Amino acid sequence: MSEIPVEIFSSDQGRQIDRRAAELGEFRDGRLMRSAGRAAFDLIRDPWPAARSIAICCGPGNNGGDGFVVAEMAALSGFRVDIVSFGSPKGPEACEAHRRAVDLGLRFSDITSDWTSEVDLIVDGILGTGMKPKRDELILEGIRKINQARRPILALDIPTGLNADSGAVPNEAVSATATIKFVSLSPGIFMGNGPYRCGHLFFADLELPESLLSGVQPVCRRITVDDVAKRCSNLPVPTHKGEAGHLLVIGGASGMSGAIRLTAEAALRAGAGSVTVVTERDHAPFVNIDRPELMVRGVARGHELLPLFEGATGIVVGPGLGLSEWSQDLIAIVLDAGLPLVVDADALNLLAKQDVHNDEWILTPHPGEAGTLLHGTASVVQDNRLGAIRKIQEAYGGVCVLKGAGTLVGGYGSDLLLCDCGNYGMASAGMGDLLSGIIGAILVQGASLHNAAVCGTWFHSRAADLASAGGKRGMLAKDLLPFVRHLLDDPAFGNT
Repeated sequence: MSEIPVEIFSSDQGRQIDRRAAELGEFRDGRLMRSAGRAAFDLIRDPWPAARSIAICCGPGNNGGDGFVVAEMAALSGFRVDIVSFGSPKGPEACEAHRRAVDLGLRFSDITSDWTSEVDLIVDGILGTGMKPKRDELILEGIRKINQARRPILALDIPTGLNADSGAVPNEAVSATATIKFVSLSPGIFMGNGPYRCGHLFFADLELPESLLSGVQPVCRRITVDDVAKRCSNLPVPTHKGEAGHLLVIGGASGMSGAIRLTAEAALRAGAGSVTVVTERDHAPFVNIDRPELMVRGVARGHELLPLFEGATGIVVGPGLGLSEWSQDLIAIVLDAGLPLVVDADALNLLAKQDVHNDEWILTPHPGEAGTLLHGTASVVQDNRLGAIRKIQEAYGGVCVLKGAGTLVGGYGSDLLLCDCGNYGMASAGMGDLLSGIIGAILVQGASLHNAAVCGTWFHSRAADLASAGGKRGMLAKDLLPFVRHLLDDPAFGNT
C-alpha cells in the first residue's frame, strides 16, 4: 500500500485523473482496472489472512469491474468466490473483466440468495465515486444485506451509498471495515459520515506518475504532523509569562460557567502566559476555585471590558456567552477592541445578525452555527462543507475553522486544509470550548491567525485520538489536556 497523500480532489477531478491514467500506454485496455483489482486482492491477504471464502458485490460500472478482477485473482489463489451481480457491466474494461470471471466458471449469486451465510469477507464493488447512488431497491437491499451480514467488509474506492464529495448518505450506505482508495483521495472519505462508513483507510497509487496531477488543483489538503511542526517552529520559548501572551476569555452567562472555565483552562495548558476570565458577576468568584492560576473578572456591562483590553494580546469570546442583553452588550464592545479575536459559540450567532467583516479574527463554527452565519441550515452546510467555509470566509473575513468530522481551516488566499485526526468521542459537551482556548493560546504566543487555527485544530483532534486509548464513549473534554501539553512540545508525540 502507498502512503496516504496530502492532496484531496473532488469526484469530478478524480474521474479526470482516472481518464488521464487510462490513456497512458502501460495502463490502456483495462490494465489500470487490473492494477486496481490486484492492489485490492493483495490487501485482502494482510488484514484477513484466514479468509478463504469471499463474496464480491459487483455493480455495472468500473467499480464492479475492479470487483471482477478481485474475484478472478482470488479464485486463482484458491479462494471460494461468490460474485453477487448488481447489473450487467457497461464499459469495455468492465465487460472484459466480467468475461474473464465467467470463463473461469466462477459462481454468480442472486442478491436474494443466502450468499452471506458462509463467507469470511465481503467486497463492496457496487458503486464507486463516479456513480451517484440511485433509489434502486436492488442496491438498497444489497447495502442492507451487506451491513447485516456481520462480516468484515472491504470497500473498493468508496463505500456504496457514500457521497464522495460531502460524506453525506442520502439513502443508505455500506459500513465498511476498511476502504482501499485508488489513485486520488476524495473529501467525502474524511467528512460527514465518511470516517465511520470507510473504516480503516488504505491507499493505492497504482504506481502512476505524479504528472497525472499536473494542472489539477486539489480542493483541499490534509494537515500533516510535519506541517504543524513547521508552523509552530517560530513560536518563541518565553523567559517570563509576559512573553507568552495574555488572553482574555469572555463568556459564561448564568448557568454556563463551565464552558468558559474549559476554554480558560485549555488556554493555560496550551501555553498562554496568563489568562483572564471575564464572566457574569454572580458566579465569577467560583470559576477559578480549583484553578487559582486563572484571573477572573465579573462584569455587568460591556464598558467594564475597556480597561482589560489594555494588557491583553488576544481575546476568545463566545463560550457560554448566551444571547441575552448582557451578551449583546459585551460582544458590541469586543468587536471594537482592536485585538486579535477567536469568535466561538453564541458570539457567532450574535455575529450573524450584523453586517461586519474583520480580517483579524478566527471564526470557529460548528455546522449549526455555520448555517446561522450563512442564513441557512446545518444540513445545507454539511451537504457542501467546502463551499460553506469559503462563503463564510468571504463574507466575514479572517480565518474560518468549520468544525465537525473533517474539520476544515480556510483563510483568504490560502488552500483549504482538512484535519483527518479525531474520532466520534469528540461529540460531547465542551469539546468546542476546549478548541477555542487552544487556538487562542497559540495566537497570543505569537502565531499568525492562520497558523494558530491550523495548529490548534490539529492539536485538539490529535489529542482526542491519543485520549481515546481509554475509550471513545464517555471521553470528556478535559481528558484531552494532558496530551495537548505533550503535543505542543513535540507534535510527533504518540506516533509509533
